[in-house]
Amino acid sequence: MRYLYTFLLMIFSAAAFAQQADRPLIQLTGVVVNADSTDVIVPYVTVTNLSNNNQANVANYKGYFSFVVHEGDSLRFTCVGYTPQVVVLPKEIPTKSHTLKVLMKSQIINLPTFHVFPWATTEEFRKDFLTMKVADDDLEIARKNLSKGSLAELSKVLARDAHEIQSAYAQNQHRNIMNQQSLMPNPLLNPIAWGTLINNIIQGDKSRGK
Repeated sequence: MRYLYTFLLMIFSAAAFAQQADRPLIQLTGVVVNADSTDVIVPYVTVTNLSNNNQANVANYKGYFSFVVHEGDSLRFTCVGYTPQVVVLPKEIPTKSHTLKVLMKSQIINLPTFHVFPWATTEEFRKDFLTMKVADDDLEIARKNLSKGSLAELSKVLARDAHEIQSAYAQNQHRNIMNQQSLMPNPLLNPIAWGTLINNIIQGDKSRGK
């Protein structure tokens, strides 16, 4: 039985070889370009002969290829980023050479969304989540900026605006008008002020004497 299988295999191999030998050889040359723009060359495309034991050839950096094939062979053109293209050569080519221009379409692959988390375990995520400080929203930020304490601190460092200057000037003018008929106190006639001055002089002499 084993000899029968071997004999049948030899017959099929011989038939396939004879069928392959019946097709004449041709010199195939061509170039691979982008289907969207024929001016763009697709370099280093792998050309696999599906009809000849997947014999592989590679186009050069200019997309040019040249090798020997049989008439009617099926060629598969593959390249990263492009959709594979299968080309079947015609039969009964009158000349011993054939020129081919292969158009390859760009392959767009939509990958699923991938989220990267900085936590190695669920326990670390839970711990960081519980201790996380949530940022204030716009309403909370406005409330803090308009609080009494924030306005008091800002009034110490910010210059007065035109409204405040006008209000202070108006108050000063009103005070001058109200006091223009009254006598302004003279500090030289104030006995308390003279007593304070004399006391300061005496205290200064004592400190120098010591």
